[in-house]
Amino acid sequence: MRVVIADDSGLLRAGLTALLTEAGIQVVASIGDGPALEAAVAAQLPDVAIIDIRMPPTFTHEGAEAATHLRRDWPTLGILLLSQAVESRFALELARSHPTGFGYLLKDRVVDVATLVDALERVAQGGTVLDPGIVAHFLSRPAARDRLDGLTDREQQVLSAMAEGRSNRAIARELVVTEKTVETHIASIFSKLDLIPEPDDHRRVLAVRAWISH
Repeated sequence: MRVVIADDSGLLRAGLTALLTEAGIQVVASIGDGPALEAAVAAQLPDVAIIDIRMPPTFTHEGAEAATHLRRDWPTLGILLLSQAVESRFALELARSHPTGFGYLLKDRVVDVATLVDALERVAQGGTVLDPGIVAHFLSRPAARDRLDGLTDREQQVLSAMAEGRSNRAIARELVVTEKTVETHIASIFSKLDLIPEPDDHRRVLAVRAWISH
C-alpha cells in the first residue's frame, strides 16, 4: 500500500512514517500543508492520504478542504482524516458526499499501530472507519437519534461497531454472540433503514452514512 501523510507537525509525520514503514506500508510523500498535499497526490497517486484536518496557514480546516478537493479529483483515493478533537462539520460533509474509502480517527488512536494499519487497509478497500469517540459524538446528535429510533439497543450497538469498521466476527466477539446473530441484526438494520438489496459491503457503508446524515 502507498500512502501520503499530510500534517503540520514534522515530528508526527516522522513518527507515522517510521511506524508505517515498519509495518510494510510505503510512505511516498510526507508534507505539511494543503497545496503540497494535492501536488503530492497528483505526482505519486497513492492508495490513501492521511490528512490532519487543521493545517497552515490558519490551522482551522485547510486539511479537510484539501481532502474535499482530492476526493473530487481522485474519487477512488482513500481518505483518512486525523484530528486532535472531534470536529464533525467537515467530516460529515465528506462522509455524506463520499462515504466509501473514508476514515476519521482521533490522533490519540494512531499511536496504536495495529489500529492505524487496520484503518488504512479498510479505507484502501473502500470501507468506512470512524473513531469510537467520533461514533459516540455522532450518535448523540438529535438528527442521528431520530434516524435510529426504530432500531433496538442491540442493533444500535451493532451499527456503532460497523461504523468503527469492525467485521462481523469482531462484532460477535465484542457482544458475546454468534456471527449468525450479528448477521441477523445487520439484516434488520438494513431493512429498518430502507437500504435496498446490494452487495453487503456497500450496504454497510450506506448504513453508516444513514445515521451521520441529517
